[in-house]
Amino acid sequence: MVIGFFKKLFNVRDRNEQAKFTGVTTAEKRQQAKPQTPVPAIEVTEHQAVESQLDLSALFYSLLFATPSTTTTGIANNLERSVMQNIEQALSSPQSIAENVLKLPSKILELDKKLGDDNIETQELILLIEQDPLLCVEVLKLCNSPAFKRADTDVSSIQQALVQVGRQQLRQFITACLARELIDIKPIYFRRFGAEIWRHSMQVAFLASELASNEQRDSAFLLGLLHDVGKIAIFKMLVDAFYQAEPGEQPNSILFKQVMTTKSLTLSALLARSWQLSQHFETPLTLLANTNIKPTDGMTLLIWKANIISECSMLLQVDKLPQPALAVLLAQVECSEEDFIELHQKLIQF
Repeated sequence: MVIGFFKKLFNVRDRNEQAKFTGVTTAEKRQQAKPQTPVPAIEVTEHQAVESQLDLSALFYSLLFATPSTTTTGIANNLERSVMQNIEQALSSPQSIAENVLKLPSKILELDKKLGDDNIETQELILLIEQDPLLCVEVLKLCNSPAFKRADTDVSSIQQALVQVGRQQLRQFITACLARELIDIKPIYFRRFGAEIWRHSMQVAFLASELASNEQRDSAFLLGLLHDVGKIAIFKMLVDAFYQAEPGEQPNSILFKQVMTTKSLTLSALLARSWQLSQHFETPLTLLANTNIKPTDGMTLLIWKANIISECSMLLQVDKLPQPALAVLLAQVECSEEDFIELHQKLIQF
């Protein structure tokens, strides 16, 4: 079903697919057909591409903060200036952020490596997962969520989950649940951010893994989950800054949102290096940090496309993305509006 869906999305047709006879001859079809004016393809200049992506990211931050547009300004307030200063310090010493602000769960890579080892027997794998009861609960929740549920009855055990979704999908679920520990933002004001950024990360991971080749799916899924860790680190800095901010100060300025857009991607790449992740993760994140060009590297391009599609979908759901902007962005990822709407219906289940 999913493969068929993405064939639709990118207009891929099977070689043996044939047109069905409808009872109407070709001549009759010509007579019935009305002349149609071809819709010209949207040509996007390099300048338009950069501007549209920056605007999309700024709109996406507005979604996370739920800030009324009437309060948006172009001047950074004291709170924002303080956080921007902290961001510059973080970029010069990412190891400190990796150790004190945003720690990668120690077991995420260790467990992922074991899950990817085909030599480990199924029963040994189940016992390994069941050693962490909280992890089991979260994995079962994900199996039974609307986006991934495959049967009428709920999955009630790890063994049942393994049978129903398969080893590769279960590995991705476990990786996702462990990665979610990164998004642990306590203050009430930011609980919405934690929920929305997690939803976005899951969407990007899902899209990237589905678009990737079989050999790259697991790496693409984990990279999709981790591509926005820079945002999470910056928002945690923002939480700390709120305790010293003046009453009523909010992150409203356009300048701050643009800084968040460009700096968070760079910080994601630096954190990946500080966590000593392999080059398979660090390199795409480094390339994504260059927002001035469309990436050409295979894995980087997957995450880039998945990120744009997810952000467009989430903004469309709350009616915050103007139609002209959507058209330009979809042209960049080579996706028709009709196909995007179909994909959007899938993503809103997350």
